[in-house]
Amino acid sequence: MCLAVPAKVLSKDGAHAKVDFGGGVVREVNVSLVDVEVGQYVVVHAGFAIQVMDEDEAKETLELWQQIFNLEPEGGGE
Repeated sequence: MCLAVPAKVLSKDGAHAKVDFGGGVVREVNVSLVDVEVGQYVVVHAGFAIQVMDEDEAKETLELWQQIFNLEPEGGGE
């Protein structure tokens, strides 16, 4: 399954940017496909920013991902 995840642009240097996916996860991605500025959110897929995203929508999506990651399997993992 392929996922596209929102991330906040922390810094930008040409076609590359450091982005924050939340929870301390910072990565470098290629931003050559979008016109983005530091502080904006982008949707990242396979190491490429593919779309600029509204900040409120990005934060809501990241919160939903966090809820999914925090779910325990039925039966408490037994």
